[in-house]
Amino acid sequence: MDALDRLGEEYFRRHYAADPFAAGVFGVPGHEAEVPDPSRAAADRHRAELARLAGELDRIDPAGLVGEDRISHAILRRLLRDGQRVLADGVVEVGVTAGGSGPLALVVSTVPAGTGTDSEYLARLEKLPGFFDAYVGRYLQAAADGRFPAAVGVRQAIAQADAYLAGPLERDPLLRRLPTDVVASAVRPAVVRFRNTLEERLLPVARDDEHVGLCHVPGGAEGYLGLVAACTTTELGPEEIHRTGLELVARLREEFAERGGRALGTTDVDDVLVRLREDRSLRFGTAEEIVGTVTRALREAEAALPDWFAHYDIAPCVVREMDPAEAEHSVLGYYMPPAASRPGAHVVNTHRPDLRARFEYEALAFHESVPGHHLQIALAQSRTDLPAFRRFAYFDAHGEGWGLYSERLADEMGLYTGELSRLGMVSFDAWRACRLVVDTGMHHFGWSRSRAIDYMRANTALSQTNIENEVDRYIAMPGQALAYMIGRLKIQELRERSRATLDIRAFHNEVLAHGPLPLDVLDDLIEGSTSSL
Repeated sequence: MDALDRLGEEYFRRHYAADPFAAGVFGVPGHEAEVPDPSRAAADRHRAELARLAGELDRIDPAGLVGEDRISHAILRRLLRDGQRVLADGVVEVGVTAGGSGPLALVVSTVPAGTGTDSEYLARLEKLPGFFDAYVGRYLQAAADGRFPAAVGVRQAIAQADAYLAGPLERDPLLRRLPTDVVASAVRPAVVRFRNTLEERLLPVARDDEHVGLCHVPGGAEGYLGLVAACTTTELGPEEIHRTGLELVARLREEFAERGGRALGTTDVDDVLVRLREDRSLRFGTAEEIVGTVTRALREAEAALPDWFAHYDIAPCVVREMDPAEAEHSVLGYYMPPAASRPGAHVVNTHRPDLRARFEYEALAFHESVPGHHLQIALAQSRTDLPAFRRFAYFDAHGEGWGLYSERLADEMGLYTGELSRLGMVSFDAWRACRLVVDTGMHHFGWSRSRAIDYMRANTALSQTNIENEVDRYIAMPGQALAYMIGRLKIQELRERSRATLDIRAFHNEVLAHGPLPLDVLDDLIEGSTSSL
């Protein structure tokens, strides 16, 4: 084994040892009995190890590497650099939330879906009380340093814990795989301690809705710059990203008018948005209708793949409903990669179908399943000739950029069922363009929560509930939401640049078949592919 392979393998081992829940999500074996350690001490140890690996990598001259080895060097360099910076910033300690990055949501969504033996699952359950207690310790340590969470996230995390604890024990999601008294005797009491600490010690000092951005946290402004770099894998700054978002939103308002005229008979953008948001006839009636819509979209997309992609032997994809304990404050849906005998899954939120717009869920399906995340991630996992750290990496800008690109690609593929669904595609574009404005607005320019909500309401067709959930997600996960549109814009740019030399199937293969990539590495890869033809 040469030095580069050894460093990549060691990074891979240490990365998933530090985040065994993510290992379960991506199907990486060997961590089924473990839970993460969210403490500062663990973060400091992990950062020191990444720094050591980065120092060793610096001694390998990339000029002497060719092919996939050169790509591996560039990817590993980015992973080690960004990993150190994010760990040093410690944004997790002020990101109290009921959303997907919060500890209770992580446990409910990932632990029951994990693989492993019953004894490993029981060992993981037995460690969950320490996991929740460590989170409490990290939050309190941050508060002692004057680094406070946003009150909106604290209140929602309390409500989420109350809803979980109020649920009947026999229907606890953690008991799906294994009947055990550990949940009642240890896990639930730990959730009570977690919940009471939030209410009694963090809520009284939490930041109000006028000060939700990281710029209001000591060290937060610098931390946000690091998150922007890590999430976009570019050198773009918040000001440039903010301007890009404003320009995109203006152009998308023109498309709202055009498509609104065809779908709704009005070209007035405000009227279009009000109709999409408030017309009750455009809502679902049942959870079964939601599941049927996304399942049909997935299957039709799979049938259309051969004209647009090379043939890949990958795991299947299914549709699964989100657990009620997670759903109320969660996103419209997300993707769970395959693992062992588990297929990939588009996990869809069916909570309150009467609040969920019919026109949104086709675009959602194309983003999360095929040709979006499932095709992308299952293909990467199938590339057993690549180093494990590349197959199971995830770069937000590449991954989410591809998902957003897939929404528009689906229209080229003829997959949308009508003009109303295409209008939903435009709404989703506007939603991601607004993210560039409101994420930087809150965390860099100091916008209030209400200003962010008002901006999104004025420029998207998302429901009020979805807008509020989205803004609260950006508050808890600064920078991540920028990845979608920044990544999509780069993929579009590269497609145009390579149009004369790569057909569409070859271009898509270059974007996906090398596994997850930072945008700068993807740029170099496409440039090399076009210049050599």
